[in-house]
Amino acid sequence: MIKTTNATLQGLITGGLMIAASLLIYQTKSSFDNNLQFIVYALYILGLAWTLHNFRIYSSKKKNFKQYFSHGFKCFVVVTLLMVAFTWAFMQLNPQMENEMAENTRREMMGSGNYTQAEIDSNVTKAKEYYTPMLISMAIFSYLLIGSVITATLSAILLNLPKKTADA
Repeated sequence: MIKTTNATLQGLITGGLMIAASLLIYQTKSSFDNNLQFIVYALYILGLAWTLHNFRIYSSKKKNFKQYFSHGFKCFVVVTLLMVAFTWAFMQLNPQMENEMAENTRREMMGSGNYTQAEIDSNVTKAKEYYTPMLISMAIFSYLLIGSVITATLSAILLNLPKKTADA
């Protein structure tokens, strides 16, 4: 087993694996909208578990919930930053995704028959304007929320396990 206790480095490794998995999924399925995305979330959870497990085994610090959560926090903040940067870069390199969303919005609005052409054009323009910021906001919120919930849960679980060290 690799002795790595640096939560920031573990966050970089976890985020890198998540980005690689995301790119592989997109390359394979031409979309992020499929069940394979759960692989990315599984990597996130495993990365957090790895970080907290290593802290439990290799750190000589007295461990309490705050210490565990602080260590996990360092990891999931780095992962969040990487995934947000990836989301932004991916959207910049793939503007066709924004255009596809705009066309889908236009089609749905025209199909409903409840909008004038001017309203449709205005709403499509606004949707395109807010598409990337919306995706980035969703990435920030979801990765921070998932990271904090998983870290809190794993911290509570690890606190209640019998003591274990690298020497044991």
